[in-house]
Amino acid sequence: MKLSFSSESAETLALNALGWLAGNEELMPVFMGATGASIDDLKGRAGDPAFLASVLDFITMDDQWVVAFCDSQQLEYTAPMMARQALPGGEQVNWT
Repeated sequence: MKLSFSSESAETLALNALGWLAGNEELMPVFMGATGASIDDLKGRAGDPAFLASVLDFITMDDQWVVAFCDSQQLEYTAPMMARQALPGGEQVNWT
C-alpha cells in the first residue's frame, strides 16, 4: 500500500518528528546546529510548514534516524519521506 499525505497530515507527522527530536538529547543539538535553529525558533516556527519540512529533511539524512523515529511512532519507514514530499519544497522532480 502506497502512503499518501495531505499537507495537514504531513505537518502532523513533522510535528511528531520535532517532538521526537526534542526528546533525543544526542540528536537535538545536532539538529539545532545543522539548521541554526534556536529554542525560540522551535517554539515560534513549529506551525510553519517550511520549518517542519526542515525537520523531515534532517531526519531523512540518516537511515538510523528514520528507523528510530518510525519505530517510536509505529510508522512505515517511508513515511517521513512521503510526508516531506507534501510540504513546501518537497515536490518530486522528474527529469526527462
